[in-house]
Amino acid sequence: MLQAIESGALSKAQVDVLVLGLHHEQQHQELILTDLLHLLSCNPLHPTYRTDLAETTREGALAPLRWHRGPEGLQSIGQSGESFAFDNEGPRHEVLTTPHVLASRLIVNAEYRDFIEDGGYTRPELWLSDGWAACQEGRWKAPLYWVEAEAAWQGFGLGGLAPLVETEPVSHISFYEADAYARWAGARLPTEAEWELAAKEPEASDNFVETDSLRPLPLTADTESRPSQLFGDVWEWTASPYQGYPGYQPGSGALGEYNGKFMANQMVLRGGSCVTPAKHIRATYRNFFPPHARWQWSGLRLAKDA
Repeated sequence: MLQAIESGALSKAQVDVLVLGLHHEQQHQELILTDLLHLLSCNPLHPTYRTDLAETTREGALAPLRWHRGPEGLQSIGQSGESFAFDNEGPRHEVLTTPHVLASRLIVNAEYRDFIEDGGYTRPELWLSDGWAACQEGRWKAPLYWVEAEAAWQGFGLGGLAPLVETEPVSHISFYEADAYARWAGARLPTEAEWELAAKEPEASDNFVETDSLRPLPLTADTESRPSQLFGDVWEWTASPYQGYPGYQPGSGALGEYNGKFMANQMVLRGGSCVTPAKHIRATYRNFFPPHARWQWSGLRLAKDA
């Protein structure tokens, strides 16, 4: 393969398949860490993947939660075709957004714990019907890797079992849990259009796998011009079902099944996580999981109608 690439012997069609394969490999690099954490969590001894991760965090007070007004009216979203993107990121098209605000940062463990302590997992009025059924069937009481101890909650991660860091973004929650929390907080989840319109391209300082924290980090300094933590840390659940954009047509052959055949019973997540390769993510990137999925580094940002 290296010889073929260096010699320029590959056709454009072959190069396109190769580039797609490399991006697909990056997805699996992330999923290896995600699956590794889940595998280790099944061991009652809570084995540690890397002992040097336990103390990794950011010093300083948590940035306050503020609200940013988002663009409204007719707006364009989606990939323009100027650089690589998966087929589900296009075509670029217009959407109508109503007046709204987005939270300046992600919801953190301490805020989510308040939801738990206020009976969040025992109040069906906060949950979608299917979500309440999943909560009862799974006997959910907290995010997936929270462990209830006598004194306080602990969290299990790739650095092992440790006291919960209150200022870290909450992760490993399902869409149903994110939606219930938002309703409890008097808010809602953003649509994927609202999220994308607020986002710009990732910066080097965002917490991706290259940061080597392998865990979400607290936000101690935010920006005033737009919401912070839009990239890295945790995948953000949106209120949008995973569907094809207007005019979307999957390609022919096996590659046409890459994204299109999953466009049912899934919800869109945006932004990447602490185990996502930085060069893999962009403002138009659309991830998707079933609404009950909890094993990914998935969290939430609030939105409100304005």
